[in-house]
Formats: sequence, structure tokens, C-alpha cells
Amino acid sequence: MSSLKLGVEVVSAHNLMPKDGQGSSSAFVELNFDHQRFRTTIKEKDLDPVWNESFYFNISNPENLPNLTLEAHVYNNNKANNSKSSLGKVCITGTSFVPYSDAVVLHYPLEKRSIFSRVKGELGLKLFLTDDPNIKSSNPLPMENSSQKNSLSAQAQATVQQTQNRSSKVKDESVRTFHNLATPKQQQQQQQQPYIPSTAMQQPVRYGVDDMRHESRASNLARMYSGSSSQPMEYALKETSPFLGGGRIVGGRVIRADKPASTYDLVEPMQFLFVRVVKARDLPTMDVTGSLDPYVEVRVGNYKGVTQHFSKTHNPEWNTVFSFSRERVQTSVLEVVVKDKDLLKDEFVGIVRYDITDVPTRVPPDSPLAPEWYRLEDKKGQKTKGELMLAVWIGTQADEAFPDAWHSDAAIPADSSMPSTHIRSKVYHSPRLWYVRVNVIEVQDLVLSDKTRFPDVYVKVQIGSQILKTKPIQVRSVNAMWNEDMMFVAAEPFEDHLFLSVEERGGQNKDEIFGRVLIPLNSVEKRADDRLIHSRWFNLQKPSITDVEEIKKEKFATRLNVRVCLDGGYHVLDESTHYSSDLRPTAKQLWKPSIGILELGILNADGLHPMKTRDGRGTSDTYCVAKYGHKWIRTRTINDSLSPKYNEQYTWEVFDPATVLTVGVFDNSQLLENGSSGNRDMKIGKVRIRLSTLETGRVYTHSYPLLVLHPSGVKKMGELHLAIRFSSTSMTNMMYMYSRPLLPKMHYVRPLTVMQQDMLRHQAVNIVAARLSRAEPPLRKEIVEYMTDADSHLWSMRRSKANFFRLMSVFNGLFAVGKWFGEVSMWRNPVTTVLVHALFLMLVCFPELILPTVFLYMFLIGLWNYRFRARYPPHMNTRISNADSVSRDELDEEFDTFPTSRSSEVVRMRYDRLRSVAGRIQSVVGDIASQGERVQALLSWRDPRATTIFITFCLVAAIVLYVTPFQVLAVLTGFYVMRHPRFRHKLPSAPLNFFRRLPARTDSML
Repeated sequence: MSSLKLGVEVVSAHNLMPKDGQGSSSAFVELNFDHQRFRTTIKEKDLDPVWNESFYFNISNPENLPNLTLEAHVYNNNKANNSKSSLGKVCITGTSFVPYSDAVVLHYPLEKRSIFSRVKGELGLKLFLTDDPNIKSSNPLPMENSSQKNSLSAQAQATVQQTQNRSSKVKDESVRTFHNLATPKQQQQQQQQPYIPSTAMQQPVRYGVDDMRHESRASNLARMYSGSSSQPMEYALKETSPFLGGGRIVGGRVIRADKPASTYDLVEPMQFLFVRVVKARDLPTMDVTGSLDPYVEVRVGNYKGVTQHFSKTHNPEWNTVFSFSRERVQTSVLEVVVKDKDLLKDEFVGIVRYDITDVPTRVPPDSPLAPEWYRLEDKKGQKTKGELMLAVWIGTQADEAFPDAWHSDAAIPADSSMPSTHIRSKVYHSPRLWYVRVNVIEVQDLVLSDKTRFPDVYVKVQIGSQILKTKPIQVRSVNAMWNEDMMFVAAEPFEDHLFLSVEERGGQNKDEIFGRVLIPLNSVEKRADDRLIHSRWFNLQKPSITDVEEIKKEKFATRLNVRVCLDGGYHVLDESTHYSSDLRPTAKQLWKPSIGILELGILNADGLHPMKTRDGRGTSDTYCVAKYGHKWIRTRTINDSLSPKYNEQYTWEVFDPATVLTVGVFDNSQLLENGSSGNRDMKIGKVRIRLSTLETGRVYTHSYPLLVLHPSGVKKMGELHLAIRFSSTSMTNMMYMYSRPLLPKMHYVRPLTVMQQDMLRHQAVNIVAARLSRAEPPLRKEIVEYMTDADSHLWSMRRSKANFFRLMSVFNGLFAVGKWFGEVSMWRNPVTTVLVHALFLMLVCFPELILPTVFLYMFLIGLWNYRFRARYPPHMNTRISNADSVSRDELDEEFDTFPTSRSSEVVRMRYDRLRSVAGRIQSVVGDIASQGERVQALLSWRDPRATTIFITFCLVAAIVLYVTPFQVLAVLTGFYVMRHPRFRHKLPSAPLNFFRRLPARTDSML
């Protein structure tokens, strides 16, 4: 039987419906799950009962957990007739259950038991999964209606379970699911592993690989799109029709090949020669001392791969895999040479030769090829002492050994040395980020060194490199109060501590420290909603103590009252909300099921711009990085190629269609012989694709231009060929997402200020960059900042102009309607004007037709525009970005550092230019304010004569409107506005003249 259990902690209920006829209720909770039923104690006469009781359910079939539902019924106990009446219920599906380490208390609103029920209030529950064998399941109640004795026994059982819950430590193994290539072996291991709850397991996805047919690669261009805003065709999007693993792609549809398609069907099949060097035994002695430092060198034509060397051993084990592209192999012989590492010159130990034409072809899901022992030969081909275990086969990029191969497709010339750790493909997961809310309330019993003065005291709060301070308060007693909220960002696992120090602001940057407090973040309470966290008092420690253990032992007189919690109800913004790839909250209990699967095939790049010189010629060592949600992927590095072929496929789960996939191309600067970690990887370009613009089930194969803005202007760095498919698992859930808020609930209940969002986003990007840069191979900081657009908030004259033109294009439709109506009013086309008069007269006579006519008109417009809908994903547009008409000086200003590094003359010139632009904006804002003040002056009697005229007009208009039908007034007004030019005057109308004469407050400004 499975040891997996569901733990339910019934915490409390709030604002329950009174049901006893005396304005109160005697509430208890009944839990039903997997044919088991538990009951809490009865809280007499309490509309806000608190239980804090724990129960544990046995899970009979963990694989069926997503289909199970926990029902929590709240009842009112009626002692008079020993009955119960419903106060509401809560239903929670199995997809919401998380491990104990991620569990927080959630307050669920009570639902009606039936249509005629009247309920209100909420129930606080904490749900978690555990497989701890020390925790025993609770004794379930009988499924029939139980008596009061059962209630009392449940009360005793709940007390025992509560004690067990507090004394036992729940262990959890957090397993991350990488939606990448999986092998049959890995799939078998996953089936043998115990059940681990995850939203990813609701919809099992197969990632096995079938036979991929090798066909000629024809990527003939079908269409070129330059976008709605015209731009040069050089920067246009190109639709292609390549041969992929599933067949030929034509117009987004797959024309199947002769063989059945596989799930790895969005890339072109490529063949590789795999060599697995396992180990050696009985190697001969080469030195006088009898020692041997062996390593293996694998040679395929002009390329080679080298294992690490072991010191002083005759039976080394390497277990290293090399892969070489068949397209680059120009020889029929594979040479595996064993050498002895030496200071002056490495000595030859033995060699194994293999005819490549005899190498078998392995096609997954076949089992891995078994390695064999090969006898070493000397240079003359004679058998010598020692054996080498090898496995040699031909496979594709679908092989499970491909991602971990040392060289992969980055074939290295035999006379160069290159760090292989920087060229392998990898999948990364960014850390789980939390907002840390610190509410500094007050400090008591300050010990002042000088009691003759009133010091300015403040509290400094620090987490890692994040430091915030409260406002300084002049203390006139031994107590001080702030009640200020501060927000920080922290990442799991919590390595940093929360430091709080009470300090006095002194002169000349000399601040006196009264004491400090250290709070480990892993001990801070988590919450997923807006419930109140109780504050805690901390004793300040002496500032001279530095050791953590001494801090815990030493006591200090001053006390600090703070409220600290980890807010899991927010989505930690680590990228701009305009092109965010994930909008889920931090707390896993609030995650909804996935709505689809996003598959990305990175095919190749073409016409790349050389980023470096090697042997007197321009070249590049490129790799791609894709980001969506928490998952980052990095392809292998293809070195020394301006037209690299990657052909790697990756998969993500989609939880919201209003998200963006980002794919970037970079040049690897860590491969030079003198390369160091100080070299920055150069950006070549990136592509953004919004998922909501993709049709479900269609395969998009396009070649995207890689456009980068340089100080000299916009430049095309090449083209990136991608294959994208967005598959929907539930169209109903996807349509429902369009009615949900974009961000989690806490962003609207307790919204963050704009300054807080910018600061927290900057801190989140730094944390993610620091964590990913510690991976192997590392995703460097400049890559993370470029992919997340960390500098998009900085000032740019080009972006400001582009946003202004975007705003004007939005209002172009209104301007066009106004222009058309002006032409109608001027009788430019008498037939049109007469028809408009007739339509206007009909709508006035039948006003109930106005809204249906408007909606029908919009429906017909949408139906007409369907013919001209975009059949390609959006891409970078130089015209919209105002990158094709920007000046050199504006670009130089955009690429300037912050703070500036330019000369004072250049800065003065740019400052004067900014002042002129700001002056025009100031004038426009002032004019808008003046019009509003004139409206206010109509009834404010600032101009007594104007107000008298206006209120007299209002009285006359009221009398006329009372006695005149509305339709008559509407017809007369419409006909007057659209009157013939013969009855018009060139001077402004009387109402407009009256309005312009009203006073504004401009004469009161200095």
C-alpha cells in the first residue's frame, strides 16, 4: 500500500452565518476524501471559530490523485434534536495539493451546498502531501450519521494528531520536471519512482523518439512579410517549408512522411557518430617509476576529443561520450588513442581503430548500445598489453547521450584546445522567487548614550545586497514608532538572512548602532493571501558581537517589534509585464492547471555577422537561449560557423496565453585559449513571440531577422529559423483565462507602487542572474539581462518618439471618423450626406436600435478583417521602433551608461534638448488643465457675468426640454450640426466663443 498521505490542518473559520436563532453558531468541520471521513471538535457559540486540528488521509492510489477531491463541510451542531445544518462547503481538487515545504494557510470562501442555501464566510485550511512513515493516518469516522460519541472520539483523535504533526518533521523531495528529450530508460525510471504531485503530471506528455527519416532539406521560401507597418523587405519575416522529423511543413500544416511521425518532429534529423569511452584495464607501464597518467584521445578525421587524465592508475574509468557530425566527417576510420600525460611530451600507449562503415545505427527507443572490450594495438598494428572498453554507434540528436556529449556538434579542430563545459546544451530552471514583506512597527527601551539630546533613530533592513531604511524619527523618550512596510526579493533555497539594525543618524556619515536582529528566512511564515500575520518582538543584540551563535546567546535590553512574512500571493516580476513569460503566483497552491503545450524547434541560423576573427577570417561561435516561464534552455555551441545548424527541440507547459516566448542568439566568448570569465558573450539578436497570436495546432516555420540596435543604427545580424507549435489541452480553460485577471489577486488587493515594482524587478533580475551564472555551463549575467530587457526602463529619446507615434496610430481611427464626419457636414458628397441624414433620423426615432446597430457593425468589420488576418507571428519592426529614422546623437544617448560617461559639453547639449521637449509637453499639459478649469468656472462665479449667462441658459434649456420631446431636439441638433455650408459662418460659434472667454488659473501661476 502506498505510504503517501494527505495532511489537512483545519485552522479557523471567519464570519460564519448564524444558524442557532440567537445570532451565533456551534460550528464543526467534516472532511471527506478518498472514502474517508474526519470531524473536528465543536466550537460552541462562535462565528469565528479556531480549531488548529490536523488530520491525515491515506491515499489508496497516488496515480489517481489529480482526479480526487477533498470536501470540507462546515456544519452547525443543534443540540436540541441532535442534528446539523450546513454553513457551507469547500471543494479542493487533487491538483492543488503540494509538499509540506510549500504549504501555506489559505482561506477558501464557503460555497452553497444547494441552490437555496444561504452561506457566507471563509474556511482556513492548510493542505500538504507527505510520505513520512512516522506519521500515522487518522481513524476515520463511519460513513453513516454519527452520534455525539463519535464527535468526542474525533476530538481526542484530532488532539493526538495535532501533537504528532508538531513533533514530526515532514520531509519533501522537490523534483523538477525538465520537458526536454527523454529516453526510454528515463521513462522507465520515472514509472518506478514514487508519485510526486505536480501540475505537470495532469497531462502526460510523451517525449520518446521514433525513427526519423533522413530526407533532403528543402527550405524554399514561400512568403515574405514585412508587417502591418511597412519596413524594408530585408528586415521581413520569411515563411519556409522545411522537411522536419514529422514531414514537410506547408502553410503551417504537416504533410506526413512515409514513416510515422514522432513527438520529436519539429527539427530536421541530423546524424552523429557517438563514441562512449567507458574505461581501460591492464594498461602497460610507461615511466621508469612504474606510474601511468592515462587519458584517451578520439580522432575522427581532422577533429578530436580528449578525456581528462588520471594520475597513477592502470585501470582508469572515464565514462565520457563524444559526438561528431556526420556531415563534417571526411574519413572512414575512427581512431581511439590512449596516451600517457607527461610534462614534456605525451607518450603513446596504444590505439584502437574502427571502420566507420561498420558502425551500427541505433534508433531510439532501442536500448543503449552495450560497450565492448577492445585490445590495444601499437603503432605497427600489433596487439599490445591493455584493453579499452568502447561503444560506437550512429544516432541522431534524439539520442539520450546527445545532451551530455562533451563536444556534441561543436566539432573541434585537432590542433586547438577548448573548454568543453561551455559548449554543451543544457536546461536551466530559474529559482523560485518570493516577496519578503517587512513591517517595522516600533522599538522600545532604547539605551541612549547621551541623554541630553534627542537622537534621530531609524531602522535599517537588509537581505543580501538589498538595503532599505525607515524614516528617521526624533526620539524624545525611550520608545519610537514607524509602522512602515518594506518589500524585498528572496529566492529558494533561502541562503540569506534578514538583518535589522536600529541606528542613530549622526553627522559626517557616522551612525551609531543600538543593536541588531538576525532572522533566518527559512523560519519566516509564508502566506498566500492578505491575512494578518502576527507581529513578533525581538531582543536587539550588541553590535560588537559578530558570531551567530553568540548572537543567539547574548541578550540585550532594547526590543524591536516587526511583522515579517513571505508573500506567496504575488507574482515576482523578473521581466517587464508587457512581454512576461509567466504570470503565476509564487505559492503553488494558487497554480491553475496548464492549458496547453508549447513546442519550439530551433533549426538553424543563416547569414550571421562575424563576431570575431580567427586565422585572419571572420567567424562566430554561436548558441541560442530560449526563455519561457521558469525554464531556460541553452543549445550547444556551434563553433566556427556563420550558418550553424542546431536542430534541437524543447517543450514548455503553458498556463496563460497572454505570455511571450523569447529566443536569443549569442556569440560564445569563452572558447579562446586565453579566454577567461571576464569575456562577455556578445549578443547577436533576439526574437519575441506572443503565444496569444498563435493558432493552436499549427506549425509555424519562419525565418526571423535578427535585428540589433547599435550606436551606428539598426543592423541585421542574420536570420534565425524556428519551428513553433502551440497545442491546447483544454480550449474551455483557455477561453476562461481571457476573463481572469492578468496578475494574481494580491496585486489588486495590496498593489505595489510603480517605484516598488521597478526596484523589486531589478533585484529579482540580479538574483536570477546570480543563480544561473553558477550553473555549469553558466548562463552569464549579460545574457539574463538581455533576455529579460533589464534596461528597458531607462530613458531613450527614440523610445519616447516611438511610443508617441504608437499613441497617434491608436487615435488615427478616431481622427479618420472625425474627418469623414466633417466632410459629411460640409456636403462634399451630397448623396452620402443625405444617406447619413436618413440613418440619423431613423436612429433618433428608434433609439433602441442604436446599440444593436453598433455591435452588428463591429461584428461585420471583424468578419471582414478575418480575410486579412495575420498569418505569421509578430516580429521586430524597425518602423514601429523608430529605429530607421533615429539620429546618431540620440542613439549615442541611448547607449550611454547610467550615470553618464560623456563629456560635459555633450551632456549640456542633451540637457538643453530634453528641456525643450519637456517644455512642449509642459505647454500641452497646461492647455489641458486650462480647459478643465474653464469647465469648473461655469458655476464657480469667478466670472459673475459668465456664470449668470450660463445658469440663465440652463434654466431656459430645462424649461424647453421639459415641454419638447427628446427626439425633436435630437433631430434639430443633428441637422444643425450637419447643415449645408451655405448656412455656415467662417467665424467660431457663440458657445465656443463663450467657453474661450471663461477664466482659468494660469494668471495665478508664478
